[in-house]
Amino acid sequence: MFAAVVFALGSCGQSMEPLDGLSVLRYNEDQGITSLDPAFARNQANIWAVSQLYNSLVQLDEKLDVRPALAKWWEVSEDGLTYTFYLRDDVYFHDNACFPDGKGRRAVASDMVYSLSRLLDPGLNAPGAWVLNQVARRPDGSLDVNAPNDTTFIVNLRQAFPPFLALLSMQYCAVIPFEAVEKYGREFRRNPIGTGPFRFAYWKEGVKLVYRKNERYFEFEDDVRLPYLDAVSISFIIDRQTAFLEFVKGNLDLLTRVDASYQDELLTPAGELQERYKERLKMITMPFLNTEYLGMQVSEKNVPNGWPLLDRKVRQAINYGFDREKMIAFMRNNIGTPAHAGFVPLGMPGFYRNSGGYSYNPDKARQLLEEAGYPGGQGLPVIALRTNQAYQDIAQYIQFELARIGLSIDIDVMPPATLREMMANAESPFFRGSWIADYPDPENYLALFYSRNKTPAGPNYTHFHHSEFDRLYEKAITETDGGKRQAMYRAMDSIVIAEAPVVFLYYDQSMRFVQRNVENMGNNPLNHLVLKNVRIRQNHTNE
Repeated sequence: MFAAVVFALGSCGQSMEPLDGLSVLRYNEDQGITSLDPAFARNQANIWAVSQLYNSLVQLDEKLDVRPALAKWWEVSEDGLTYTFYLRDDVYFHDNACFPDGKGRRAVASDMVYSLSRLLDPGLNAPGAWVLNQVARRPDGSLDVNAPNDTTFIVNLRQAFPPFLALLSMQYCAVIPFEAVEKYGREFRRNPIGTGPFRFAYWKEGVKLVYRKNERYFEFEDDVRLPYLDAVSISFIIDRQTAFLEFVKGNLDLLTRVDASYQDELLTPAGELQERYKERLKMITMPFLNTEYLGMQVSEKNVPNGWPLLDRKVRQAINYGFDREKMIAFMRNNIGTPAHAGFVPLGMPGFYRNSGGYSYNPDKARQLLEEAGYPGGQGLPVIALRTNQAYQDIAQYIQFELARIGLSIDIDVMPPATLREMMANAESPFFRGSWIADYPDPENYLALFYSRNKTPAGPNYTHFHHSEFDRLYEKAITETDGGKRQAMYRAMDSIVIAEAPVVFLYYDQSMRFVQRNVENMGNNPLNHLVLKNVRIRQNHTNE
């Protein structure tokens, strides 16, 4: 059992003073954290940890609108090729021994040049290097970015790319000091120095990670310097049931995942907080930009002879052949929204309605199978669906439903890493997948169906190829008129619906549970964790 007071620990020369009497937000990260270097903020666990330590040029609010951060304001040239950012002059790096006097210096525009250029270092092999794909290159291959003075930073693009501003909000683009990388090298991953609301204090990997308040943070709320919290304490309990029990005891302040092991204990069948917890806990929920789907290989190069899912009508029959409402109600306690509207999820700007896709229609499914030459499913081979254990129950539900229209599905459960590798190498003809938005623009989802993005180089796992889709995609990514671009996005999503290279399952929903004394815990459709505005009332008791 975790004590409410975190006592001194020591590891690798580090020590941590007690946090007794301080305002501390405690949460658990069962996925583990691999790096505190923003260049490696590729998964939710790392992103949440890193986002408390660093700032990028811009940030997203709860409505996914782009707001100032390091940049006070910016200008975009009429042709959409040049972005000029005007930076704050009151932002300081955290105090650290990497600086000559141990005192964090002011962050300037040349630090942005360094931080973005570092992502292209072949020795770093940063997974976030792709965010710079649209940035122009100089003849020597370097980024076409420059800092004419301490508070002006200029980026030139290869071509107009309207999502670029939102993309810069990602933690990959956070500012870091060159002194830290020079001093710590690869150990910068566990010696992070940023400009964020919290500074690094202690990390015993797999046990405890602690941040302390950055007393010189530059953002204010109602004339009060942020953050309100004195510290953040992150534990690493792998077993989710154990973490849930610690949360119920009051030893954790925030619970961020609803696992099947305690789903019914915490939620009603309608997806509401159980009555017995309402006096002690608060539930925060909203659409999460994550589309859950089943992917189907639609390229003859990657499937055996006679593969039935090459036929569009068979793919459509699968989409009509199961009841998404029942799936969400029985498998997920109504957490999420049945995916009737295509691949771009609800909550994405411009995609607020759930219509136009597939609903449960078993008669239509049987008709399509007959038109494809498989009346009642006759002649169809057993189709293997590859998934991981976390989604086995949903796979079994779909297996049962599709059997009623004549489709025989065999479920192949494998480790998540194995499945991801097979998807990347186009070795899994029918697989369970999901796509969480990197930035709030439909292009991030539709890129999965652009033919030039086929795996392993890109995210087109199904190897979908459609000439009209490609034409629209190439036109949309450079279109600076927002209305015209949204119209093209909708046309592309309609093509994906009609061609059905995927089975649309559901659009996810983020769920956060906090103790009643936790205030100002926000959220946004990207499921970001922002702790700088959070307060904890000290007079709260869990009785």
